[in-house]
Amino acid sequence: MKTRFLSSLAMLPLLLVLYYGGYPLMIACFLVGFFGVREFYKGFETLDIHANHWVALIAIVSLYAIHLLQSFDAFKQTDWMMFWFFGVILLSLLTLFQIEKRKLEDALVTITGIFYVIYFSFHVQLIASIQLKFIWLVFLTAFGTDIMAYFSGYLFGKHKLCPKISPKKTIEGAIGGTLGSIILCGLFGYFILPQFMVHCMVIGALGGVVSQFGDLTASIFKRKMGIKDYGNLIPGHGGIMDRFDSVLFTAPMVYYYIILVLK
Repeated sequence: MKTRFLSSLAMLPLLLVLYYGGYPLMIACFLVGFFGVREFYKGFETLDIHANHWVALIAIVSLYAIHLLQSFDAFKQTDWMMFWFFGVILLSLLTLFQIEKRKLEDALVTITGIFYVIYFSFHVQLIASIQLKFIWLVFLTAFGTDIMAYFSGYLFGKHKLCPKISPKKTIEGAIGGTLGSIILCGLFGYFILPQFMVHCMVIGALGGVVSQFGDLTASIFKRKMGIKDYGNLIPGHGGIMDRFDSVLFTAPMVYYYIILVLK
């Protein structure tokens, strides 16, 4: 517990990155995607599945390059994003031309890692390009749900949520985590974005559910891989993927709520 607490303090600089945004935030998002997809691919090596790291590197560099170029009036980001989707799938499948070396699973995991880790985490940067303050909702729902679910489960947990996926999680913890997310996002809306307070609470409710789906999805991957943690980069927490697994789901949810409901 002490190690976990100290590791949490070591992540406090993340708050400064979220506050200032700009290039520091973009670099942070890039690094989460870069190291996260490496951990994801390494986990599959236990199953003798070897994703192509070079394709992932090309994918993340080109994705952020496209985002940086959006400031040019003649640059149509939507068209280039569609080209990016095409390019990722094409390059991943072309690796199968090494027919004696590569398996079908190698290409499929390569594609999955790029979209699941790199593209999903990229939505944090997309939110920042709309309104920096909305980014806090991503982390309030993700980390807030995680913390409140832990304490709710510890104090009141009796009924197992998904025992075959994550034995320690309880239904009471899931409910407490979602309620905690709603409260935290509601308070954020009240003090920071009063004109969007109701929407912040809705995002808190949706995020409380979606973030737990993200956590459980990561647990499913780890169970299939036969590993406890994706890495040991963050003592007490595991790797990048262990800490940001729920963010990968909440960031797209918050982004699409903003553009489909608020804009």
